[in-house]
Amino acid sequence: MNMASKPSRLRGDRVTLAHGGGGRAMRDLIEEVFTGVFRPESGEDQARLMHDALQVTGARLAFTTDSYVVTPVEFPGGDIGKLAVCGTVNDLAVGGAEPLWLSASFIIEEGCEIALLRRIVASMAREAEAAGVKIVTGDTKVVEKGSCDTVFITTSGVGVIPAGRDLGAVHIRPGDVAIVNGVLGDHGATILAARGDLALSAPLQSDCQALGHLVAAVAEACPNLRAARDATRGGLASALNEMAEAAGVSVELDEAALPLRPEVKGMCEILGLDPLYLANEGALVLFVPEVEAEAALAAMRSVEAGREAVIVGRAVEKGSVPVRMRSAFGGTRIVDMLVGEQLPRIC
Repeated sequence: MNMASKPSRLRGDRVTLAHGGGGRAMRDLIEEVFTGVFRPESGEDQARLMHDALQVTGARLAFTTDSYVVTPVEFPGGDIGKLAVCGTVNDLAVGGAEPLWLSASFIIEEGCEIALLRRIVASMAREAEAAGVKIVTGDTKVVEKGSCDTVFITTSGVGVIPAGRDLGAVHIRPGDVAIVNGVLGDHGATILAARGDLALSAPLQSDCQALGHLVAAVAEACPNLRAARDATRGGLASALNEMAEAAGVSVELDEAALPLRPEVKGMCEILGLDPLYLANEGALVLFVPEVEAEAALAAMRSVEAGREAVIVGRAVEKGSVPVRMRSAFGGTRIVDMLVGEQLPRIC
């Protein structure tokens, strides 16, 4: 029987401390809001996992974990639940793993609307199904009002790296090309606008999306795929600096090739921000040998998440700085690792 057709056992429309107390109220919240949607196969405190990919000689497990906090918890193009699923799936995918299973733990602030929780959980279920993963175990805690910002989510993910696949920044070589799967900075700009603190409005949506299918397509088309990295906090600039340092190379970017929406560029100009450092939640950068660049682009563009894939630069022999960019005016500038947080220009 569909959960939505059953009379609700939950009293009231907001979470109370009783929902975290271990009794009937807690059980009702978990069953109606969480397990009734995720439908884990086991009712035990641990998931019991089996997959054919684990039986292949040379296959390896990949494991990752991350915590998600965002204000507001719902924003154009997504919410904290979608963010949690996509972020963890992407952390597995860029390492070459096929994402398979997730755990999800919730810290819920007293007073949180139960309807909001239902929307977040439904969003997580949709994204997990689209990404081909199962949410198999989890936990809930309720804390006093003011102890957290509505809801925090921690997700851990397990995947399987196929035999023979070994992605890592250490494999990048001079001459390899850097490709991004689409426009940059949408998530960071969307969150800035959604908070309302800066009196800005722009028709933007977060790029939040799972990238497992995209990485799998590129890995299939490009046997020498070197490395991939999702450009989340710190943006493309931070991801490239980390990869260049790990590989012992430098990276040259082409400013004219960077895919940026006019709205994002305009917002950054107004606030004195650099879009290369804005967070992304559905963008990655990968490196392939130049001879496989066209195959990589074709594979990426065959997947919805990679329709706007473009080459943005290349690896070169190690120089004095890890990343530099050729500007549209013919000069070059250093693209350094972000130190702290970008702040709006105040003078």
